[in-house]
Amino acid sequence: MKKVIFTAKAPAAIGPYSQAIEANGMVFLSGQIPVNPATGNVVEGGVKEQTARVFENIKNVLAEAGLTMADIVKTTVFLSDMSLFGDMNEVYASYFEGDFPARSAVAVKALPKNVQVEIECIAVK
Repeated sequence: MKKVIFTAKAPAAIGPYSQAIEANGMVFLSGQIPVNPATGNVVEGGVKEQTARVFENIKNVLAEAGLTMADIVKTTVFLSDMSLFGDMNEVYASYFEGDFPARSAVAVKALPKNVQVEIECIAVK
């Protein structure tokens, strides 16, 4: 059985997908981009500011599912350019305490709304 997770504290889906799905004690979060859910706009600034907004969106979706950042077991980071990795990684590290989740990071040709970073994750209850 699966359960749809939705919160108004993260950007609403802009297509035929859910913010997250819970199934068998696992929560699969769709990729989050740096959109402020209150305004619907991409946050201003560079990849550091964008990464911070992405993680705030992730934290809000996780909270709706009754989880925290400590419950994340896997992330996938999509960057518009691999030269952004160092700055993204600096902010990324600040959102975790103790053991880090497994991670993949890849550069892609383009991201929605021309953002610099998108992150998806899997968490376990």
